[in-house]
Amino acid sequence: MKYAGLVGDKFKLLSDDEVDLIHESALKLLKKVGVKVDSDEFLEILDSNGARVNHKNGRAKLPPEVVRDYLELAPSKVTLHGRKEEYDLNLEDRKVHYGTGGAAVKILDLNSEEVRPPTLEDQARLARLVEKLENVHFFQTPVVPTDVPEEDLSLNSIYASLTGTFKNVQESVTRPEKVDEIVNMGAIIAGSREEFLARPFISFVTSWMVSPLKLDTETTKVLRRITDYELPVVLSTAPVTGSTAPATLSGLLAQVHAEVLFGITLAQMFSEGAPVLYGPVPAAANMKNMAYLAGAPETGMMNVATVQLADHIDVPIYSDAGESDSKLPDTQAGAEAALNMLQVGLAGGNYIHHAAGMMESMLCVADEKFVIDNDVIGMALRVLRGIEVDEDRIGLDVIEEVGPGNNFLTQQHTVNYSRSEEFYKPSVVDREDRTTWENNGSMDTRARARKRARKLLDSTKDNLLSEEVDEKIRDRFNIHLPK
Repeated sequence: MKYAGLVGDKFKLLSDDEVDLIHESALKLLKKVGVKVDSDEFLEILDSNGARVNHKNGRAKLPPEVVRDYLELAPSKVTLHGRKEEYDLNLEDRKVHYGTGGAAVKILDLNSEEVRPPTLEDQARLARLVEKLENVHFFQTPVVPTDVPEEDLSLNSIYASLTGTFKNVQESVTRPEKVDEIVNMGAIIAGSREEFLARPFISFVTSWMVSPLKLDTETTKVLRRITDYELPVVLSTAPVTGSTAPATLSGLLAQVHAEVLFGITLAQMFSEGAPVLYGPVPAAANMKNMAYLAGAPETGMMNVATVQLADHIDVPIYSDAGESDSKLPDTQAGAEAALNMLQVGLAGGNYIHHAAGMMESMLCVADEKFVIDNDVIGMALRVLRGIEVDEDRIGLDVIEEVGPGNNFLTQQHTVNYSRSEEFYKPSVVDREDRTTWENNGSMDTRARARKRARKLLDSTKDNLLSEEVDEKIRDRFNIHLPK
């Protein structure tokens, strides 16, 4: 896996004073407005740990000193493990990792090119594809399979993913007992519960907040169960300008920061030291019809700003970049994905999800877009690597030897660096002359990516789990993916 963990602290949109103002504004919101909590259980926990609770109206307010005390308990580093150590992700210090994103309800079929509902086999196939994409660092389950009953969905989605990739798999869960099932499945794969919990290769995302400022009770129960196991969990909240947050970028930032601060505080009340990711997913709305805009530059800008806010409180961040509002993997999709992936990467987003495969405002994925985005991420990572400067690279001796008016084509210095990683070499981006391109079939990027996706999938094993482990899982759980 190439260049996971490059440091991206190279781009800031907010000054230090602006970060301070947004942070203090968020603390004021939590102190004066608070969060609506429709659960006596959670109100009691908040009340007994320093919150100001009104049980009649279900409002919980947090004094700034309570927030600060619990922020000190949240780890500044969270490791997301792969089933291979080379896939471990150390989320800290603005280290950047790009990967897939979740919950698409459509897929653009690789063969028919028709849009259809996704299946469990799609989840497994996409995992196999991502396993082969060196710039995609993790696998958040990209689609919601429609051929699995709801009660079996989360476990089967994770199972299908683990058959295809050794990278960290992330999924959401609907009920606390489903967390138990997933831990039990992880224990079978790892060899024991102790081994799984020591190196959990599954992480979770919880959308526990309904913006603006309202706790989702059922998802918070799931969050509590995850923290009981001390498993890595994202505290995700997704306000949109003008609909579920103020219409201004800075107004949304103050609200989303307050929401995540509340989540971090509550998670630490559940379990001190719980490994959480600061999880804002801010987005802009189309001010003509208030529709969600995934690829707008303002969406990327707010994600850059939230990196600075997470850095301010020293908690790893779950960032968002790479989606498009286009319905096809076309020019719009490439432009929107590249702009936001690069700016959030340069800012230092630790876990940048939705960076591969996603389009149609997060509703749809396509195999070929995963392949195209692998190249886009590769280009972004090349920028993050920066320019290496040393005497050999500067090459004064070579310049002197070549002299004025000549060229460097036959120099060993040129040969050496042409074979190095000084220049990024994409897999489907075309850099040939027109004659060569025509001789190769005059294919556009999407056609080349479909061809490469098929080739990569043809070279993969169907199931990365051993037969013995697979049988144990199938004996214990209701697995819907055919053998």
